[in-house]
Amino acid sequence: MLGLCFSAVLALLASSPAPAGEFTPEQRQAIEAIIRDYLSKNPEMLLDVLQAAEDKLKGEAHDKASATLAARRHDVFDDPDAPIGGNPQGNVSLVEFFDYRCPYCKQMEPTIQALIKEDGKLRIVYKEFPILGPVSVYASRVAIASRKQGKYEEFRSQMIAAKGNIDQETVLKTAAASGLDLDKLKTDMAAPDVDKIIQRNFALAEALNIDGTPGLVVGNVVIEGAADLDEMRKRIAAARKGG
Repeated sequence: MLGLCFSAVLALLASSPAPAGEFTPEQRQAIEAIIRDYLSKNPEMLLDVLQAAEDKLKGEAHDKASATLAARRHDVFDDPDAPIGGNPQGNVSLVEFFDYRCPYCKQMEPTIQALIKEDGKLRIVYKEFPILGPVSVYASRVAIASRKQGKYEEFRSQMIAAKGNIDQETVLKTAAASGLDLDKLKTDMAAPDVDKIIQRNFALAEALNIDGTPGLVVGNVVIEGAADLDEMRKRIAAARKGG
């Protein structure tokens, strides 16, 4: 942080008639000593700077996500390759970017199921977003391929419920328990469209500034991380009013 402050001072001085490149080592040491002395006497200034920087980053991220939602609502809410849960004809959509190995996604699942149960007009859009390594990617590829056998919901619910270490063997056992034909599944997993769907989800998540799971979108709002039932009810109600 001292280096950043020092660089900022040099940048200010560089705008003066004397270029910063002409500072001698002694002058640079003197400037650094002044900065160190000032910060030691006024530590609250450093906290203010850090808070301002954090607020600026959050504001920029929010603006970026809002712009993406405005420009790419079809990709977010109506992608034909995205599996749908709840009421497909619902009047509000809740989008979830998730990973089968994410403990917070597992924590979020009872809330989503409670919302589906109590709200007959809620539509869920599932975005496979496997960020936790090769096994997560494998599980998402199985999930996407399972749609060709009409078993996505069964596979997804069992994978989200799976506890303990999840490896490739766990994924295949879950697929079999979901009623999937494994030979056909492995063939369908090799289709180029499977990886393209995952790649599109990653690109969309990046545009929405979602870098973790779960990432939720409802109405005009992006929510990072798991949210409780009351918060989601409020977000859904606001979305019905156009918020």
